[in-house]
Amino acid sequence: MSHEFPELPYAYDALEPYIDAKTMEVHYSKHHRTYFDKFIAAIKGSELESTSLKEIFANISKQSPAVRNNGGGYYNHVIYWNCMSPNGGGEPTGELQTAINNTFGSFAEFKEQFAQAAINTFGSGFAWLIVKNGELKIVSTNNQDNPLMDVNAEQGEPILALDVWEHAYYISYQNRRPEYIDAWWNVVNWNAVNEHYQAALAQ
Repeated sequence: MSHEFPELPYAYDALEPYIDAKTMEVHYSKHHRTYFDKFIAAIKGSELESTSLKEIFANISKQSPAVRNNGGGYYNHVIYWNCMSPNGGGEPTGELQTAINNTFGSFAEFKEQFAQAAINTFGSGFAWLIVKNGELKIVSTNNQDNPLMDVNAEQGEPILALDVWEHAYYISYQNRRPEYIDAWWNVVNWNAVNEHYQAALAQ
């Protein structure tokens, strides 16, 4: 097993007008790439080079800050990119739609609760929809932590991620995080989220 830096699944300008091309270029080619490069440097020559990210995160409390922060930054952005699409937006369908309605009462209520988790994340971090014991939950993490890490009170399988670090939205939205979140719903790739959901249930 080796850790690889994935291609962005769409062009930098593909998510406009909701997320601008310059933000995407800097976010992917600078921020995400730097997390990956520093993660690889931090694990070089160790058994972690051939250890899956899930295994690393399951014991992240035993690892260095460099592995925790940069490994998280590497993984979290992969989930974030894959949860978006130029053909995104709308609402989920199928089993995911049923699960959201059963858990949160309605898709609108889910959106409100998820948005509040993202808005109320102090400083930098991520909002997540996770599967825990077969159930959906909304959680947030600080910095580059994620729900797979053993340092978090709420652990589970991430199926949807929203990056609320300022570098994810500042060029277009400055300090208006709620406006960025409202726009982000227009690019959510519910087909991918549903695939993540099915995979999480199958584990």
